Amino acid sequence: MIANTTTAATADAAHETVRAAVYKKAALRFIPFLCLCLVAAYLDRVNVGFAKLQMLDDLSFSNTVYGFGAGIFFLGYVIFEVPSNILLHKIGARVWIARIMLSWGVIAIAMAFVQTPMQFYIVRFLLGVAEAGFMPGVFYFLSCWFPSDRRGRILALMLSAVPLSSVLGGPLSGWIMSSFSDVGGLRAWQWLFLLETIPSLLLGGLAIKVLVNSPADAVWLTDEEKRIISDDLGREAARKQEHSSFASAFRSLVVWQLSLAYFCIVSAMYVIIFWMPTLIRQHGVSDVMQIGWLTTIPYMTAIVAMYYCNASADRHAERRWHTAIPCMLTALGVGLSAIHFDSLALTLAALTLAAASASMAQSAFWSMPPSFLTGAAAAAGMALINSLGNISGMASTAAVGWITDQTGNPQLSLFFISGLALIGAVLILRLPGKLLDH
Repeated sequence: MIANTTTAATADAAHETVRAAVYKKAALRFIPFLCLCLVAAYLDRVNVGFAKLQMLDDLSFSNTVYGFGAGIFFLGYVIFEVPSNILLHKIGARVWIARIMLSWGVIAIAMAFVQTPMQFYIVRFLLGVAEAGFMPGVFYFLSCWFPSDRRGRILALMLSAVPLSSVLGGPLSGWIMSSFSDVGGLRAWQWLFLLETIPSLLLGGLAIKVLVNSPADAVWLTDEEKRIISDDLGREAARKQEHSSFASAFRSLVVWQLSLAYFCIVSAMYVIIFWMPTLIRQHGVSDVMQIGWLTTIPYMTAIVAMYYCNASADRHAERRWHTAIPCMLTALGVGLSAIHFDSLALTLAALTLAAASASMAQSAFWSMPPSFLTGAAAAAGMALINSLGNISGMASTAAVGWITDQTGNPQLSLFFISGLALIGAVLILRLPGKLLDH
């Protein structure tokens, strides 16, 4: 009896070793590339925060115009998010993700040539239309390759590209803004949009070669390796048959509750991203390059924090508290950043807590939808959650811009954003644990 038990344990250990090697192989194939794609996406999405430092004076835009223009991106994103992911499910992630990247790259070039508020609004809206479906499309793609017991760490690795884009994008944007002023008759903010579009176009072309829709189509996997992944995903899908159609995603109260929670998380994230350079400049840091380097501190911290948070979530098969606690810490960080400290170090500490916690909340959050959605429901449900959640990208940035113009004090609006993060924590904790924690 003991011998049989030992033999079985040895066989299980050997199988787990092979299984780990298979998923490592898939992760090395996809995660570095998808990280680069996500970095490119966020550069094109948030570089307007650095362009703002010069663009507003050149074009005589108010903070209200900037806030509305920065936020209207999300209107286009939201309207076309679900249709985009439905098409992704039908056409395949490989082709559709490539299409998204190439189209947003072309439109991002137009940002360099806007002259009026209306042109600014139109191009930002079209940029949102072009990018719609990218994030949930990538999440759906990863759910077709990695089962739930590995998905948290995989998502954390992939989503580390969000803070990484700021770690790289801050100094890069600062360097471009400092070095390209009036080169070739263009202002530095125009060069910022032109140069930071190049990665999107290059990666969009490479996506066709790198991405593979399913393990069955991967020529670089052996038949045994394909079977291991397919068996794992098949067992997981069998538990989720009640949530496998487009209609079931829209009928699910959990999907709608997750959407509201994500609205709260994203509100904090984008306010931090779009307004961090401004908050740092208020401490007398006038050099754009220096501002760029200072913004890397919160995001480098975020990369480390989100990985360990999600590794813990995978290890304990628990998702809600690993999302809710970071939401609470985000609220604390945003609230502290609203206080006008005399010390730049204290403001950076508050921004670091806010950025790291928001990143942890976002990455842990996206482990939950694939826990109960599969197939068409996963494509539609994740798109719905992301689209409704990203409405906050428009609402929060526009609100902060308007309050800043009305009061001259952007810190006041941050207390409201802090409250939203707390509401997000409550919504997450009220979710059914049995459905999401595995």
